[in-house]
Amino acid sequence: MIRVGMGYDVHQLVPGRELWMGGIKLEHELGLLGHSDADVLIHAICDAILGAANMRDIGYHFPDTSAETEGMDSKIILKKTIDLIATKGYHLVNIDATICAERPKMNPHIPAMQQCMAQVIGCDVDAISIKATTTEKLGFTGRQEGISAYAVALISK
Repeated sequence: MIRVGMGYDVHQLVPGRELWMGGIKLEHELGLLGHSDADVLIHAICDAILGAANMRDIGYHFPDTSAETEGMDSKIILKKTIDLIATKGYHLVNIDATICAERPKMNPHIPAMQQCMAQVIGCDVDAISIKATTTEKLGFTGRQEGISAYAVALISK
């Protein structure tokens, strides 16, 4: 049995925070605001994986009201998500994700993100597709107020 899920996440860009994307730290004058490390890419991917397994969403399993998840590294959330779907007999087949950001440029960092997440998940790097785009200076992304990410995940039993 194969199933597909879709995920989306957005976080505000603010001064005084680190910028984590796809499990790696990027050099930038702004970081993403959130209860955990606010890695929008991993959060969107986790929502897609959980949705495919009909296991609700990231906020249900890792609430932003919990002291346990405060400041949490999103790679831990990703690993726990993979472990959660395994309890229902599922494993990840592949991910297709898109990061929406004006700055910093994401493309140079995509191979490192793929490598990092593949290691956490325990899958081949080729199973993780990451793309990056801007919004041509339109909307909150274009004004550099935030970064968003979309993801689709295929799982199999």
